[in-house]
Amino acid sequence: MAIKVLVVDDSSFFRRRVSEIVNQDPDLEVIAVAVNGKEAVDMAAKLKPQVITMDIEMPVMDGITAVREIMANNPTPILMFSSLTHDGAKATLDALEAGALDFLPKRFEDIATNKDDAIFLLQQRIKALGRRRMYRPSALTSTSVNAPEPRRSTIVDQEAKPSSRPLSGRLNSTTATRSSLATPAPERHAAQQSTSSVSSIRASGKQYKVLLIGTSTGGPVALQKVLTAFPANYPHPIVLIQHMPAAFTPAFAARLNTLCRIEVKEAENGDVIRPGCAYLAPGGMQLMIDRNGMSGRLKVIPGTPEMNYKPSVDITFASASKAFGGDVLAVILTGMGADGREGARMLKSAGATIWAQDEASCVVYGMPQAVASAGISTHSIALEHMAEAILKESSRG
Repeated sequence: MAIKVLVVDDSSFFRRRVSEIVNQDPDLEVIAVAVNGKEAVDMAAKLKPQVITMDIEMPVMDGITAVREIMANNPTPILMFSSLTHDGAKATLDALEAGALDFLPKRFEDIATNKDDAIFLLQQRIKALGRRRMYRPSALTSTSVNAPEPRRSTIVDQEAKPSSRPLSGRLNSTTATRSSLATPAPERHAAQQSTSSVSSIRASGKQYKVLLIGTSTGGPVALQKVLTAFPANYPHPIVLIQHMPAAFTPAFAARLNTLCRIEVKEAENGDVIRPGCAYLAPGGMQLMIDRNGMSGRLKVIPGTPEMNYKPSVDITFASASKAFGGDVLAVILTGMGADGREGARMLKSAGATIWAQDEASCVVYGMPQAVASAGISTHSIALEHMAEAILKESSRG
């Protein structure tokens, strides 16, 4: 049965083109269009769409207000269209904080010129959201002992450009192909343990040098959930790789920094990583870790055109395997595609500990599924237990 979609935009051109693109896919169907947020709220209640695409700036009622009302009364996965400007980034973060699940850049030229990448990306994002259960912000209250109460969570994701060109070097199997984005999750690998309680995880006693967290679609809500539970004296540096455009990473890092007891900053070239600080990979760049004595130093380099993800979890994980070997705790959270699988494989070969978020708590079970089904991760952990599990494993006794 086709996923039912409501298209909301005050531009008649954009409504028509988005509807045409959605209806090109036999698995999708536009059931109605709305010209402003008020109409969207009314139609969400009456028609019960499975996914809503939403503009931000509209007359009568703007998209942010509409998202807030829909999520309060008829929770529905909402995909925002956003301009990649400073003001657009702020407005999109506000909309995501109101409860929207994801966003795509509003590029009229891509839509108007019928670009294959833009068409495929829109269709796949809608499918990913429409096939998953609604991930309610109310489920994101922290459950860890002594954890501060987080504000309502946000979700942002970077557009992933499909490409047939392989990555260079040892990471070429991580290229996000159309099949890897659309394939449903297979059975978990036998080595993978589904963990409903942290009590089933025994701390290894390893002395880690760094905590790595990689994520994509649904990542910011998961990152906020995890990081707000960490104490200010968390004993390791933290490196975050979230698929996100360059316009959004400074604002997202700043927002996390206001919510967390640890420090959170956008990573800069030459940063020496230190305990109790989280470094967010800059959008549009690649983040690598070099050994600097007993600690590590960050290297920020431009992303090459053939790399689908900028930043890429694989790139950062692979560099960490060379810098720290097995002294790494790496976690893959919710996200579309398979970025992180090959980097995690390299880390595991060096003796590192790899965990994944479980399917039930993921917005999109793609990246965690990739490492779980390959037998790379040792535990699948529900989001509500992830922070507690990390703190338990990170404890120095």
